[in-house]
Amino acid sequence: MDNLPEISCDLLVIGSGITGMAAALFAANLGIDTVQVGRAGELGFASGFLDLLGVHPVEDGRIWDRPFDGIGALVAEHPRHPYAFLDKKDIQSALSGFVSFLAAHGLPYYTEPGKNLAMITPTGTLKTTYAVPATVQNGVRALAEKASCLVVDFHGLKGFSGRQIVETLDKTWPNLTTRRISFPDTSGELLPEHMALSLESPECRAQLAGEIAPHIHSAEYVALPAILGMYRPMAVFEDLQKQLNRPVFEIPTMPPAIGGLRIKAAFEKALPRLFVRTHYQQKITAVDKQGRNGFRFDVGRDHLRRVITAKGAILASGRFIGGGLTTDRKSVRETLFNLPVFQPVTRSEWHQKSFLDPRGHPINRFGITTDDQWRPLNNNRHPAIPGLFAAGSILAHQDWVRQKCGAGLGITTAFAAVNAFQRFISG
Repeated sequence: MDNLPEISCDLLVIGSGITGMAAALFAANLGIDTVQVGRAGELGFASGFLDLLGVHPVEDGRIWDRPFDGIGALVAEHPRHPYAFLDKKDIQSALSGFVSFLAAHGLPYYTEPGKNLAMITPTGTLKTTYAVPATVQNGVRALAEKASCLVVDFHGLKGFSGRQIVETLDKTWPNLTTRRISFPDTSGELLPEHMALSLESPECRAQLAGEIAPHIHSAEYVALPAILGMYRPMAVFEDLQKQLNRPVFEIPTMPPAIGGLRIKAAFEKALPRLFVRTHYQQKITAVDKQGRNGFRFDVGRDHLRRVITAKGAILASGRFIGGGLTTDRKSVRETLFNLPVFQPVTRSEWHQKSFLDPRGHPINRFGITTDDQWRPLNNNRHPAIPGLFAAGSILAHQDWVRQKCGAGLGITTAFAAVNAFQRFISG
């Protein structure tokens, strides 16, 4: 390691999913000298909706219209849930800071303060979420009004079916119709990314509007899959609305989803301008813990190898998909620091007997246990490593998929972990 290029910083953020991006943003806003290292991240799997809390208890499937009331009920029953370490003011500050950043970089979001929103998923079910992109906002209103709406589908687009959406919502929203048309730019395979980039061309938008217009008839709204631009979605959205003379809204597609890719692109462009030194598509291969003196990380391979020294680190590496956790036949392990993972003694307790058990499976709640300062704990319930903090889905005692709290969990715990790190270096 001694002959490798060396980078020094105050804070290393480990991860490039929504938690890692949020942590890097919040650290930069505090003037903390920050480096971020991450592989692909999981934002390509994200719809772009920002959940806070939608469901509790999971086994009852109770949906909460007011997420803060739901959080209160959740932490009263599950005092080890990560939300139990956060107060309402910090949650609001974290979400406000994150949404304001996105708006400043061309991705405005719509919220109704203190309330959840309902919106359509790619399969035609309804989802409860806290904030949606402005390109989706008209869909929230159209659903609430049960207004007449044309759902536009495309020949050759996989993972999106207007017919399925209309049939699934037939009883809830009877005024939906659908029409499958051809996309103007059909060079190459028809993928959401290709379509989104093509629609940044005015000529392509004009052709698409010409294809849609004859099928609108009396429909009050027009819904499309989330393809309205990658880097300039609001310009694409506003122009298409003007040409169709109807309110337009997007419905997410199956992954890779444009909503998440837009967030990823905004952060990757903006964080370096905030003086965050980013190293994406890189993996930490070794770490040397140096007590109160911080860490030395060996990053990358071959000609890209380097050493990063940091006073502290935030572990935002995610769970199994992100590579933060791994498993063998006997146990689940944290992959970088070998931290203890909350889990039962025997593998037979990882899952319920029924795959579709409404309680979900215990393995979904495995993860890293922290104290109220977001410091991972060792087996003696003491902070495991000085200067190390954890945030996001790697945390134990939560089931973000079923509780509908994934983005909120990542953003708010990143905010809290960054503030805890600042207290650590200040004290």
